[in-house]
Amino acid sequence: MAYLAFYRMFRPDTLDKVVRQEHIVKILKNQIESGKIGHAYLFCGPRGTGKTSVAKIFARAINCEHPVDGSPCGKCATCMALSEGGNLDISEIDAASNNGVDEMRDLREKVQYPPVAGRYKVYIIDEVHMLTASAFNAVLKTLEEPPAHAVFILATTEPQKIPATILSRCMRFDFKLIPQHDLEGLLKNILNKIGKEYEEEAVAAIARAGAGSARDTLSVADMCVSYSTGKLTYSDVNAVLGSADFYKIAEVVRLLLSEDSGGALSCAEEIFSGGKSAGVFVKDILNFLNNVAVAKMCKNAREILNLPDEMFSAVVAIAQSDGHRILRATEIFVKAEGDMRYAADPRVVLETAILRCTLPAADYNIDSLISRVSALEKKIAEGDFSSAHKDIKLQSTQSHASGTLQSQAAFESARPAQRGDVQSDFFSGRSGKATPFYAQEPAHEGDALAKSVQRSEPSAAQKRPSLIETNDDPFAVSGAKPQVQPQARPAAGGGRGGVLANLLRALRTTHKNAVLFTLCSDLGCEQNGDKVILTTDNETVHRAITRQDNAKILAEILSECGVSDFEVRLAKKDDSLSRALNVLKNNFGGTDIDIK
Repeated sequence: MAYLAFYRMFRPDTLDKVVRQEHIVKILKNQIESGKIGHAYLFCGPRGTGKTSVAKIFARAINCEHPVDGSPCGKCATCMALSEGGNLDISEIDAASNNGVDEMRDLREKVQYPPVAGRYKVYIIDEVHMLTASAFNAVLKTLEEPPAHAVFILATTEPQKIPATILSRCMRFDFKLIPQHDLEGLLKNILNKIGKEYEEEAVAAIARAGAGSARDTLSVADMCVSYSTGKLTYSDVNAVLGSADFYKIAEVVRLLLSEDSGGALSCAEEIFSGGKSAGVFVKDILNFLNNVAVAKMCKNAREILNLPDEMFSAVVAIAQSDGHRILRATEIFVKAEGDMRYAADPRVVLETAILRCTLPAADYNIDSLISRVSALEKKIAEGDFSSAHKDIKLQSTQSHASGTLQSQAAFESARPAQRGDVQSDFFSGRSGKATPFYAQEPAHEGDALAKSVQRSEPSAAQKRPSLIETNDDPFAVSGAKPQVQPQARPAAGGGRGGVLANLLRALRTTHKNAVLFTLCSDLGCEQNGDKVILTTDNETVHRAITRQDNAKILAEILSECGVSDFEVRLAKKDDSLSRALNVLKNNFGGTDIDIK
């Protein structure tokens, strides 16, 4: 006898042997036992979930003389006749190759003939969505009012392609993907029947590769059994599937989330040298990142992932990483997987994704900013101020979502060179140790004013280009000599003695809050009577500043500056005209200004 593949050899022959489709099995059993058989059924669902198998069992059961618990007995004369391949009462039609109107007209003529051995003549039309529109129309009337002895069973993986007129004439049954736990039980039962020893990890890996399809799972198991000469091991399954080792993938993901680009690329090169393709590599990374996300968010992650203890411990250890980084890495590799389909060299796409994931400073978007701010908060919470300073970019446009390389270059060119200051930069190529920002000379004119009030000429610190632009007014009036008023309320703007300058100085020197300093660096400042209004057009910055702990710090500092009432507003983007008008009104408070 010719060899049969596992999925054919172990195909279920009764409804009780169908794996995890209880909602469908129960309905069909009740119809068989009560004799209430419909004239048209539609079985739809993913591949390998039992649609055709259930259709064949149901066709034999409704013709069986003595059905047992809704399934064919397999012993009566009718069951014996129907079990033969050439019987005339059960016709299986492949709609993919018989999709024309002529085939359906021929079927319409044959359906009038009564059954030969059983009570019903059953027509199983597989992949029915492949029929043409004319073919559907040809069979429409027959499907609506067939002869009493005819039963139609339509099977498809894409029910959305079937006309509504056909759907409305059928009883629809949706087959579901089979959970991994049930696939593992099916595999163990089959391996025990054939006398094959196995590792639990190997069975779990095969079930995961099946992705909810019993046929795919048994096909992979068939290959693995043929590959393995002795006990079926986890390494045998990896060799058959072409997947990288679990712990190598774990090391790559760990390096990605720790932003070690060199280590991640080296580890990827090692995996490529083993003959693994870029497409399989990306799928392995995405599967592992998904496991990490489940381990981080779910209390019952062990039951959901169903991994061996050693593997689960490795996943949990990596799940301690920041959630924003995990989500950002997943989104990057999902995009890379799609880009690989159209790339001449998929490996370049993969390595570019690794660089994007490990170099958030080179990525100017909101997700990158959130990831960097979260890293800064963690470092500052641990008291690592010097390390946190290396990640801070003191430039105004960085806090906006559109931060460009041109503004970065302008900042670097305007920044004065200092002895020993060779700060690392991915774009400029410089590297070294930078002076802590809170130990540098004051960056705002208000700070210089506090140090030297009696000078008639601006100091060197005042002449130096400001690291943080605090005055966007193109019509600002300059040249007036400042007058010091010890008891006067500070001006709202970021000029000499301004509230914003005092706020930033306090954050930098007294409170030493680097994260809040960076967030407040690009705030606009207006004054409406006794109320100071701080504005930003960046939703992420606004949400971070108005958080309860940060708002409390701002209120404390502004109270020390003599400001009792303030508000942080989310302004519209690119509203430079409104800001300029507000500055004019503040500078000329006693004058009526009419804008036309």
